[in-house]
Amino acid sequence: MVGPVSREDRLTASRRLKIGFVVLVGLSAGLITLQGDSSILVFALATCAGLVVGAVVVWLAFPRGLGFRS
Repeated sequence: MVGPVSREDRLTASRRLKIGFVVLVGLSAGLITLQGDSSILVFALATCAGLVVGAVVVWLAFPRGLGFRS
């Protein structure tokens, strides 16, 4: 039988999900700029801006950080 999920496993899964979401938003912003025949500099700036926006969205979606209800 499988036991309950430990707090460490929940923290690891939560952290991976948040990082994955931030990377997804960042790369999405960068890839959209490539459709418009932009330069590498514009691609890099859009990707960085997308990473910042993704981090802000995660921060707003999970205001308690890595905390969980007991």
